[in-house]
Amino acid sequence: MIHHLSRALVGGVLALAVLAAPLVALSQAPSDRETARDSAREQMASLAWQRGPADAQIGSEGTLKLSQGQAFLDGPNTRRFLELNRNPGRDNHYTLVGGQGTWFAVFYFESSGYVKDDEKLDADEILKSIQATDEPSNKERKRLGMPPLYTVGWHVPPHYDLATKRLEWGMRLRTDDNDAIVNYTIRLLGRRGVMHATLVSDPEHLDRDIADFKSALGGYAFVPGEKYAEFRAGDKVAEYGLAALVLGGGAAVAVKSGFGKAMIKFVVVGVAAAGSAVAAFFRRFRRSDRG
Repeated sequence: MIHHLSRALVGGVLALAVLAAPLVALSQAPSDRETARDSAREQMASLAWQRGPADAQIGSEGTLKLSQGQAFLDGPNTRRFLELNRNPGRDNHYTLVGGQGTWFAVFYFESSGYVKDDEKLDADEILKSIQATDEPSNKERKRLGMPPLYTVGWHVPPHYDLATKRLEWGMRLRTDDNDAIVNYTIRLLGRRGVMHATLVSDPEHLDRDIADFKSALGGYAFVPGEKYAEFRAGDKVAEYGLAALVLGGGAAVAVKSGFGKAMIKFVVVGVAAAGSAVAAFFRRFRRSDRG
């Protein structure tokens, strides 16, 4: 998700299931907020960053070649990174920071099974389905003490690259205050499931960062035996295709089982709202990388 890195304390960096709403932080005195930001910056800087050039391991499913200037966090450190930004800690998630120091991405693998890629995508119908979840999901967000989030339209309509086995799209959303949010997501299809990769950037660098993010994914590979082309008869096959993958994958299927539309948006959005602590950390990150 792409949001304003410079907007102070709008929310946490990345909540892969929900948009964080640090209402307590917003009610703090300015001096308390500054102290909290300073502490978050220091703790983020102290995490075990793996710097490129290097090969990073993303779970047991994939590897990522880090270029000079890029940095990576493993699962435990990504969990702490999320917690520092008032988001739920998530196991088996991984973080990549781009070489420009203006974006990062969070990865995780969904062991859904082999997703068949022969489905034609109807962007208009998919958008209608997502917009239909706004009302129920916002009721659930209100119950959880979170601000509403509204679907505006596509920034980039969903499209699938048959050669690279990548499904990607960008979705425009807004808050009650009309803050613009762009969720940019890429799904990489493998033999036994899907690698999720979600971008976090800011409007000023958006187009450049999307291009840089996609270029960085050129260094990603499923480990031998886990590539999409290595599917074998008898392997688990996902219950859904490409369209449902845009709608949240397993969560979209669960709706048919009574799980509820309210939960789809929490999965589809995979949101990020980066606060000033992260912006300041990125500035320090770029300076330290230059030496």
